[in-house]
Amino acid sequence: MRLLRRRAAPVAPAPAGAPVIEFRGVGLTYPGPPPVEALADCDLAVRRGEFVAVVGPSGSGKSTFLNVAGLLDSPTRGRYLLDGIDTGALGDAARTALRGRRIGFVFQAFHLLPHLTALENVALARLYTGLPRAERLVRARDTLDRVGLGHRTDAPPGRLSGGEQQRVAVARALAGRPSLLLCDEPTGNLDSANAASVLGLLDGLHAAGMTVVVITHDPAVAARAGRTLTIRDGRVGA
Repeated sequence: MRLLRRRAAPVAPAPAGAPVIEFRGVGLTYPGPPPVEALADCDLAVRRGEFVAVVGPSGSGKSTFLNVAGLLDSPTRGRYLLDGIDTGALGDAARTALRGRRIGFVFQAFHLLPHLTALENVALARLYTGLPRAERLVRARDTLDRVGLGHRTDAPPGRLSGGEQQRVAVARALAGRPSLLLCDEPTGNLDSANAASVLGLLDGLHAAGMTVVVITHDPAVAARAGRTLTIRDGRVGA
C-alpha cells in the first residue's frame, strides 16, 4: 500500500497583539575563566506592531540582546519564542531558516555590494530561497518602491547618498517580508537630514504594522519609539 506523506502546514505569523519576541528567563553567559554574564535573566515581550527602542551605554549588552533576538547567538538559559516558535527546540538549519523568514536586519554600515545596482542588492537577499530570478527582481522592485526608491533601482551604491543607501538596506531587510525588523544604530553613519529621512521611513513601516526594534544610543532616535528598554550591565529594564 502506498503511503501519502502529509506536507507540514506553514506556521502563520503571530496575530495582532501577540508577542513576536518573547523572552522567558533568557540569559547568556560566556564561559571563562572568569565567566561573563552578557545578558542577565530576562522576561520580556515585544508585541506585534510595536516600535521599541533599546538604549544603553557602550558595553551594556545591547549587541548581545540584538544577537539573541536575531537568532545570531543562542541563550545559555531560558526560552526564546519568536512568533510563538520555541527557538531552543530547533537545530541549526531550522534556526537559520526561521531567521531568514521572520527577521530583517538593518545595520549601521549599509553592507551593499558596490558592483551591483540597488535593485540587484535587494534581490540578492532572496537568492537562496529558490525563487526564480525574475520573481526576485519583481519583489525587489516592489520593495524599493515601498521605501521611496523606485526611481533609483539602476543606481549602484556609489551614486546614492548615505540616506538612500540605508533605504536600500532597509528594502533588502524587507524583501523577505519579515515579521520583525531589527535595526542596529541605523542612523549612526548619517547626517541629520538623512537620519531624519530614515527615521521617517521606520515610522511609516511601523504605522503600516511592522514590528520594529531599534538598538541605539541616540535619545532622538529612541524618542521615535512607542516604548524604550534600557540595558545596563546586561540587565534589561523598562
